[in-house]
Amino acid sequence: MAEHDPDLRKELDATLQTRKELGPEYESELLQSFLEKLDANVDRRVRRQLAEQQIQVARGTLPPLRAGHGREFWERFGVAALSLLLAIPLSTVAAVHTGLPGLLVTWAGIVGVNAAHGTVRWNPLRPRTDRRDGAAD
Repeated sequence: MAEHDPDLRKELDATLQTRKELGPEYESELLQSFLEKLDANVDRRVRRQLAEQQIQVARGTLPPLRAGHGREFWERFGVAALSLLLAIPLSTVAAVHTGLPGLLVTWAGIVGVNAAHGTVRWNPLRPRTDRRDGAAD
């Protein structure tokens, strides 16, 4: 099960409560503020995980990355960063036009795309070398 951040949950609850009190005319600003906090939270988690991995490598409990694995990391990071960047306007449009249900569907799609990309081990842009003759496709 995914790790839940209680502070982020409080922020979401506060944002939703504030939206109820202020009305839909402030929805865009409230949503933008929450998404900025969410983005900062994701950045903080990524930095922490990278630092933990570096410590494990330094201690010798985790082998260093082999050649080519850094590229895979940056590809995954790029997809995650791009999806968060696109999430801002998509979330704003969804929330303004359809409210909370639209926002939830939008974020379910964003999470789904990132989850699918994170679990796939192949890359269609790289040539295949798993054929018997060793030739690339």
